[in-house]
Order: sequence, then C-alpha cells, then structure tokens
Amino acid sequence: MILLPGVIDPQVHFREPGLEHKEDLFTASVACAKGGVTSFLEMPNTKPLTTTQATLDDKLQRAASKCLVNYGFFMGATAENLPDLREANPACGIKIFMGSSHGALLVSTEAEIEPILAKGDRLIAVHAEDQGRIRERRKQFSDVGDRSIHSVIQDEQAALNATKLALKLSKKYQRRLHILHLSTGVEAELLRQDKPSWVTTEVTPQHLLLNTDAYAEIGSLAQMNPPLRSPENNQILWQALLDGVIDFIATDHAPHTLEEKAQPYPKSPSGMPGVETSLPLMLTQAKSGKCTIAQVANWMSTAPAKAYGILNKGAIAVGYDADLVLVDWNNYKPVLREEIKSKCGWSSFEGWDLTGWPIVTIVGGRIVYERGNFNTDVRGQALTFNKP
Repeated sequence: MILLPGVIDPQVHFREPGLEHKEDLFTASVACAKGGVTSFLEMPNTKPLTTTQATLDDKLQRAASKCLVNYGFFMGATAENLPDLREANPACGIKIFMGSSHGALLVSTEAEIEPILAKGDRLIAVHAEDQGRIRERRKQFSDVGDRSIHSVIQDEQAALNATKLALKLSKKYQRRLHILHLSTGVEAELLRQDKPSWVTTEVTPQHLLLNTDAYAEIGSLAQMNPPLRSPENNQILWQALLDGVIDFIATDHAPHTLEEKAQPYPKSPSGMPGVETSLPLMLTQAKSGKCTIAQVANWMSTAPAKAYGILNKGAIAVGYDADLVLVDWNNYKPVLREEIKSKCGWSSFEGWDLTGWPIVTIVGGRIVYERGNFNTDVRGQALTFNKP
C-alpha cells in the first residue's frame, strides 16, 4: 500500500443544478471518494449558470448538504457580469469559455475577453478554442457523419489561436492565467518558449493516453472538448508534463447519459467522466516507468493546491488537513462498467487493466471510502483560496 495526499481535481462538471439526470453533487462526490479525489473545483455551466453571488451561494449550500468530499466553485464569465466576477466569494477563479460553448457563457472575441483580464486579480481559467474558426470549419465539414470529424473541425489551430490570444492578454495585464486541458503539441511548444511565471496549465489523462484512434474503438465515448488529437500529440504532451511546461493533471469530468452519447454526430454531446479512474490511470503509468509516484502526487495534489492557493491541502505534513488516499500498487484490476459510481454509468477506459486503485479515502480525518464501502455520513468542507 502507498499513502498519498488526496487528489485535488481542479476541473469537473458535476451538473447540479439543472442537469441532474447526468450527475449530481452526491453521486459525483461518491465517485470522487472511490477514485481518491478528496477535493474538486467545479465549473459554472449548470442551469442556472454560476454567474452571480446568489447562484454561487446556491451551489455552496447544495454541496454542504450532500458532498462527501471538499468543494470549490468557479464563477462563469459573461459579457455582462464583470462586478460579480470580481466580488463573488468564495470562488476559486473565473472561467472563460473562449470556444466550444454557447449562450451567455461564450465569450469568444478579443473585445469581450480583454475587459475581464484588464481589472482584478482573481485567477482566470480559459477553455482555449477559437470559436470563429470552429464555426467556419463546421460549415465546411457539415455533411460528414463520421464521429472522428470532431477532431478535424475543432482542430489544433483552433486551440492554438485561442491560447495565443489568452497569453497575449495575460502578458499585457500581467493577469494570473490558467489554460485548461491543454490538448495539442503546438500549444505545449508555444508555452515551452513563452510561459510567464504567472501562467499555469494542465492536461487530462484522456489527452495523455487516448488519441484519435479511439473513435474507431469506442465511438462517441471518445468525443470531448477540446477533442482528442493524433498519437504524436500524446508524446509531446507527456514530455511537456515531465519537463514542467504543463503544471498538473485535471480530469474535466463531464458526464452524459449513454442515450445522449448514442445520438448521431454532431448531436452527440462532448465530454466523459473521469474522477474514478484518473489516479489509477496515472499510477499505472508510474508502474510502467513513464513517471514516478512522487510526480503523480505533485501533479494531482501539490501543484493544483499551489496554483489555486488552496490552504492546508496537497501534502502529507504536520498542520495540513488529513485528506489522504491509500492505494494498492501491487494488484491490477480492470475498469468495469458495473462498478462505476458516476451516475452516467460508463467510462471511456472500460476494460483497461489498472493498478493504484484506492483502498481507503480519508477526508478531513474521516474514512469516507474503504474497500468498496462508503460512509455517506461524512461531509466535505468548502475550500478556501488565497489570492495571488
């Protein structure tokens, strides 16, 4: 057994309120406990959107009543809610959907994005895809039914364009910037050459371990935003993670029902669950020699806590909260659909044989998960965030 600091997943979509048929805060937090995730940061694209103090407070109250693990929430940027973005508390940061969104949360032009970065000091996290380019390419490839066209429409250039724009504005105002779910080698190489000290980025296990070959194997269960890329991108992203160009790991846990996923493209929604499998996926890579256990602990606990200024989390140390996970690093076990605790009931990694599965998960000094059993009386706490 190996004892690790509890995983902090800094990018999840838990669907409550408004989309609870896909997931809710209770089922998601049960899935977190099974996966060794003791804290999460959740995104604002719920119904209603998390764009005001009132909607933030509502999520905090819901989480306090039903989450088995610790929680924090992003504020969503719109073209109209600048005062809320600066003043709503406690929020881990501001989320800007530069692309792959619709409605009020789509903030896609430089004229809309710049005022958000120009004032304030709260961390800004961006989904970096160029919506204008995506629109044009969607028209160009509109008659193609093959699901793999998703990676062609939302191509590497769309990602690079948006990352360049976010980086330009961040440098102009020296504004704390976090680039979510980096998916391409060209973005990684851009940041290798030009990454100010106040900029961080992350990568998902999906973008490290899956690629466009997955469409032929699992169809729409491989569809996510930003899309999976070619196998060459896997290697470049891995190297950037090992070199510290990429700072940490996030899952972008984004569940949908199998019925929704079965719709023909482009009606099939993008996103996949991830909190139950992220730690064993990464520890299996460590077991194979691709990285070390210490690196996994840094990428999945210490570095996210540092980036978001989360107090007393991310390490096994005197004075830190007892958020811990004990894992079995000797035995392999496959990802089985019938054992998935996320409400969506599936995984893009079904059948993968993994080691490093959590045996015991501890939140705030209390056992919340042990060998398949859950203590649903445990409640996590709202995370606190230091300003940069």
